[in-house]
Amino acid sequence: MTDALAAEERRSLASPEAIQAPGRDRASVLRWVDRHLTGLMGDDAPASPRFRGGQSAADEALRGFDVAGYASRRNVVEPVDARGASGLSPWIRHGWLSLPRVWAAVEDGPPRDVAKFRSELLWQEYARHLYARIGTASARSMRFGVAERGPSRMGAQASSGMACVERLREELRRDGWIPNAARMWLASHWSVRGQGGWRDGEDRFFQQLLDGSRAANRLGWQWTVGAQTGRLYAFERGQVERQAPGWCEGCARARDCPIEGPPGAQAPVHASTPAPGLGRVAEANNGSGPEAVVDRGEPEAVWLTAESLGDADPALEAHPALPVVFVFDRARLARWKLSRKRLVFLVEGLAELAERRSLELYVGDPAAVLANRRLAATHAPVPGWRDASRRLSIAHEHPWPWLVAPHEGPIGSFSAWRKGITLPDAAGPQQALRF
Repeated sequence: MTDALAAEERRSLASPEAIQAPGRDRASVLRWVDRHLTGLMGDDAPASPRFRGGQSAADEALRGFDVAGYASRRNVVEPVDARGASGLSPWIRHGWLSLPRVWAAVEDGPPRDVAKFRSELLWQEYARHLYARIGTASARSMRFGVAERGPSRMGAQASSGMACVERLREELRRDGWIPNAARMWLASHWSVRGQGGWRDGEDRFFQQLLDGSRAANRLGWQWTVGAQTGRLYAFERGQVERQAPGWCEGCARARDCPIEGPPGAQAPVHASTPAPGLGRVAEANNGSGPEAVVDRGEPEAVWLTAESLGDADPALEAHPALPVVFVFDRARLARWKLSRKRLVFLVEGLAELAERRSLELYVGDPAAVLANRRLAATHAPVPGWRDASRRLSIAHEHPWPWLVAPHEGPIGSFSAWRKGITLPDAAGPQQALRF
C-alpha cells in the first residue's frame, strides 16, 4: 500500500463516513469510481460495452436467454451471434442471478439442451462447494504437481499475429468476458504451450473477468493444466478451425502456426499430496454456512458483499426496512488490482440498489467501518467473508442459497462430488440429465 493510501486508510478508520451512491447513468458511475477508488485499480480500462451491473440488467439477460441449441453451440467462439454460451455468468457471480433461479428458468427448454446447460450450472456449484471446503488451499495445485508461478514462453511477443489469441485477448480487455471454450484456449496457450505458472495466469483472469472468482476461475485453470485431473488440455489449431471458422484463413501466422500440432515435451504432471479436505469430512457444514438463520439478536443494518448483491439476497429480503451497507475493502482491492471495468460493473449495481433502499457505501476496513453495528448478512462460502465476519457483530446470519446441499463425501473431482448430491426439485426434464 502506498503512503497516500495508508494515510487515507488511517483517516477512514478514525472517522468512517458514508459515501453517497452515484446516479445510475454510466458517466456518473465512472466519475464515482475514479474519485473514490483511485489507486486501487489495476488499469484505467473503460467500462464494458456489453455488460452492465445490477438487478435490472440481470433480469433482462435471463429473460433474453434461450437454452435451445445450447448443447450443440456452447463451444462456438466465432461467429459471435452463433455462440450458445449464455453470458449470464457476470450476474451469477455477484448474486444478481442465483443458480437455483437460473436452473428453474430453463425448465421448459429442449431436454438435451436443458440437461447440458444444467450440468454446467452444477459445475459452477461444484466450484463453490470445493472453495467453501478447502478455501485458500485452492491457491496451490490440488491433486497433481504442476508449475504454479512463472512467466509463459507464449507471451504477447511470441503470440504476435495469432488471430485466435489476439482477438480473444482483445475481447477480454474490451468486454471483461469471453466464453468458456476461449478461456480454455488462452489458459492452455499460457500454461501448457508456454509452460507458464497457472497461478499467474489465473490472477490475470481474476483481474479482468467480470465473473472472476477464486472458486470457478481457479478450478478452471487447475483443470486445464492437469493439477486436478492429471491430464493436460492441449490447445491446437484444429479447435480454432472447428469453433472459430475463418480465423485461421485470415491469420498472419497461418503458415507459421505455433499451435499447428500437439504441444511438445511437457514438464511431467505428478501426483502430489492432495489439498486438505478433498476426502470425506466429519460434517457437511465445512465452510458452507448454516442451514437455517442463526439469530443472535436484533440487527440494525444489512451488510452486503460482492458475493451476493441481488434483490433476492436472503438477508436483504428478510429485512426490507433496514438500511444497507457495503464496504469496498481497501486492503484487498490494493492487493488484487482489479480492472476498472470490474469495479464499474459492481458500482452500477449498487447505484441501482440505492434507488430502492437506503444504501451506505464506504471504502476502508470492513471491521473498522462496521464496528459496533449489529448486522444481518447472508453467509458467503468464501474465506474473505468468514475472515471479516469473525470481526463483526452478525446478529442474523442467513444461509447461502445453494443449488444443491453440501455433503460430507469426497470432493476432489466433479464426478466424486456429484455422487453425493441430490438434484433440485423442479418441474422439467430432470430425467434428461447426463454427466
